[in-house]
Amino acid sequence: MMEKMIFGRFIPGDSFVHQLDPRSKLIFTFIFVVIVFLANNVATYGLLLIFTLFVILISRIRLYFLINGLKPVIILVIFTFLIHLLFTREGDVLLNLGFLEVYEGGLRQGIFISIRFVVLVFVTTILTLTTSPISITDGLEVLLNPLKKFKLPIHELALMMSIALRFIPTLMDETDKIMKAQMARGSDLGAGPIKDRIKAVVPLLVPLFVSAFKRAEDLATAMEVRGYRGGEGRTRYRQLKWDAKDTTCIFALVLMTALLVFFRS
Repeated sequence: MMEKMIFGRFIPGDSFVHQLDPRSKLIFTFIFVVIVFLANNVATYGLLLIFTLFVILISRIRLYFLINGLKPVIILVIFTFLIHLLFTREGDVLLNLGFLEVYEGGLRQGIFISIRFVVLVFVTTILTLTTSPISITDGLEVLLNPLKKFKLPIHELALMMSIALRFIPTLMDETDKIMKAQMARGSDLGAGPIKDRIKAVVPLLVPLFVSAFKRAEDLATAMEVRGYRGGEGRTRYRQLKWDAKDTTCIFALVLMTALLVFFRS
């Protein structure tokens, strides 16, 4: 499961989404996270699904690949669905077993919230799959540049965020290797009562933290020996360029927002 985690990975390509300016993709993602909460009925959630599938299509990322990457968080989706299904008591009773009652409102809310969670994961994952960490850093730095007036270290903040995104798949791969090494030594991480499972996680966390700290130290040393001194006076090898494709992307999102507001009940 760990090796299927795709959030934070970058896949080079030449699709329409790959060619967009990182600033437009970041703005698109931030606004999309907000407008998702405008959906509150079948029509608006249907629009969200269609729009998300269209984004996946023009990114040329296989849907099967994205679904496989969703497996590590599928438990959270199922848990969210069950919480709404069992504890939301609105509308007609669909199922009554005495100790268990399922209401129409609970089923509806469970499906809606699950769809909301899935489309958010898909769109944010497409951002990292189609944008290199360096481009994300440059885009964030430019977008947050007005905050320099408040003496905030914008370059350092953008660098930390991009490094964190980049190290997510690295740590997942490292976790998978450590788990396989532990199982090869006879450790069973998935058997026994919960107490024993928690104890079995300790031999996994210790080497994972040691490896993470060592990677961070190696990265800091590499940046230091290459003369890294922060954002002051630094130039960029790749210059950001906003063109018609980026304007079209933002316009499509504005149109989507207008449709959600129009069909919102």
